[in-house]
Amino acid sequence: MNDVTKAQLLALFPSLRDLPAELMRRLDQEAAYIEAPAGTVLFENSSPCQAFPMPLSGSVRVVRTGANGRELQLYRVAPGESCIITSSCLLGQNAYPARGIAEGSLSAVVVPRALFTLLIEQHPPFRAYVFNLFGERLADLMQLVEEVAFRKLDQRLAALLLGKGEIIHATHQGLADELGSVREIISRLLKGFQEQGMLELGREQIRVLDTKALRAIAM
Repeated sequence: MNDVTKAQLLALFPSLRDLPAELMRRLDQEAAYIEAPAGTVLFENSSPCQAFPMPLSGSVRVVRTGANGRELQLYRVAPGESCIITSSCLLGQNAYPARGIAEGSLSAVVVPRALFTLLIEQHPPFRAYVFNLFGERLADLMQLVEEVAFRKLDQRLAALLLGKGEIIHATHQGLADELGSVREIISRLLKGFQEQGMLELGREQIRVLDTKALRAIAM
């Protein structure tokens, strides 16, 4: 790991800044810098978990695929964050129960399993960082379960659109993937929203025209 990468890593992951000398030496020697183009599958369902990725740029979309082939997005991992499924698999020595896909051009520092375990055991700030993120992600996943179980798809779609701003650059398939649905249903709902004057559909672009009406559906 070169000095530029190390500086970027420590800026995004401050829990690593005050590592004991021996752990910092091992981080320098054993951590690897990787790059992956958009769409790269970083880990697959049932694949072994061997390392802990720490994103520097880009993001990772973590999805669960059902028996019917549909995907449900569990969460995204942004720079400075970590994947709690990876943490769980490393700590429990389990295989991955989900799939991770690079969104945009991804760069990351990858920490091997043995060093990750040492960091958890010997460096309290890093341990606190990992487990605090567990708590945050668990709350997000509980909200996702509630939405999937109790909210209608049109409500979830309206809420998703509201969260993306006035101009949304996305395909119907991309929105369907985020909601664990299929493109045809999402396209039909979007067309309905357009007919009601809530939005304007373009090529891989959606313009929100009536946030108040969308918000009423999302509630």
